[in-house]
Amino acid sequence: MAKFIIKGGKPLKGTIKPGGSKNGALAIIAATLLTDQSCQISNVPEILDVKTLLEIIQKLGVKVQKIKPHKYKIQAKNIKTTKLDPKLVQKLRASILLMGPLLARKGKMEMLHPGGCIIGKRPVGTHFQALEKLGAVISQDKLSYYAKVKNKKLKPAQIFLDEPSVTATENAIMAAVLTPGKTIIKYAACEPHVQDLCHFLSEMGAEIKGIGTQTLEICGAKKLQGAVHKIIPDNIEVGTFAAAAAATRGDVIIEDIIPEDLDPILNKLKMMGVKFRIGKDFLHIKPTANLKPSRIQTAPWPGFPTDLQAPFCVLATQAKWTSLVHDWMYERRLSY
Repeated sequence: MAKFIIKGGKPLKGTIKPGGSKNGALAIIAATLLTDQSCQISNVPEILDVKTLLEIIQKLGVKVQKIKPHKYKIQAKNIKTTKLDPKLVQKLRASILLMGPLLARKGKMEMLHPGGCIIGKRPVGTHFQALEKLGAVISQDKLSYYAKVKNKKLKPAQIFLDEPSVTATENAIMAAVLTPGKTIIKYAACEPHVQDLCHFLSEMGAEIKGIGTQTLEICGAKKLQGAVHKIIPDNIEVGTFAAAAAATRGDVIIEDIIPEDLDPILNKLKMMGVKFRIGKDFLHIKPTANLKPSRIQTAPWPGFPTDLQAPFCVLATQAKWTSLVHDWMYERRLSY
C-alpha cells in the first residue's frame, strides 16, 4: 500500500512554480470540440483528471497528440460518436463539460451520470436549465443523461442561472459561442479559469463581452477556428503553497503567478498576519512568527475559494486563539 512518510518540524524553503489550472484545462480541452481545426494547448497539468478527459474525447474520434510534457495538439475534425464512454465518465465528474460543445457541434449527446464527489452533492440542474434555454431537450433515467437539440439547431437566449455554477456557466458559454445570434448569461460564474476559457474561445473567433463579470453577452458564430493557447497558472495551487509555507514559518517564493487572480487569497493571508511580498509575477512568503486567527468563509469568486478552505484551516491551527471555518457550499467539505 502506498504511503507518505513525513518528517516534520522543518520550515519550507525555496522557489516553486505552480502548474497550469486544472479547472481551466478541463474546460479548454472540452472547448476544442467546437471546431474542426487544430488547437494547440500548453501549460496543461499532467494529472489524472486531464488524462481521463483526453481519453474520453479520443473515444469520440478526436485526435490528441502530446507534443511534449504539458503541451498538446487536439483536433476534433471527425467526431464519430456522441456517446461518452461510461467507464471513463464514472471516473470524472467534469465529463459533463462535453455536453455544451457536443450539442452545439453535433446536436446530441449521451452520457452516464458522471462520477460522484466526496465533498458533497453536485446537482446538474443548472446545466440543464441553461442548455434547455438554448433549445436543448434533456432527459434522464437511473443511469444516463440524454440530450438533443430541438428543431436541429440551438437558438440564442437570455439565461439567468439558478446559481453561479462554474461548470454550468462554462457549458452555457460553449454552447452559445456556436449558436448564431445574441445570448446573454446572467449570474454567471467569473472565476479566473472561467475567464481563461472565454479568452481561449475569443482566440477561436468567438465574440464575448463582459469577461470577468457576472453578465456575459455572446454573439454566436456559425464556425470557430483553431487556436494556440497557454493555460493560466493554478491560483488554488499558489494558495496551497502559500498556506504550507506560512504554516511552517517558511521562506518560499512562488513564481509564474497572476497577481489579480490571487486577491481573496492575499487578503486572507494579510488578515492572518502572514508576511509576504507580491511582485508582477511572483509571491514571496516570508517567515512569520505570530499568526492571527481569522474567519475562513468560502464563497463564489471573488470570495474565498472553497478549494482552499482545507489548506487554510491547517494554517489556522498555527494561529493563537480561535478561528471560525464556515464552508456552506459543500455539505461534506469539512469531513476531513
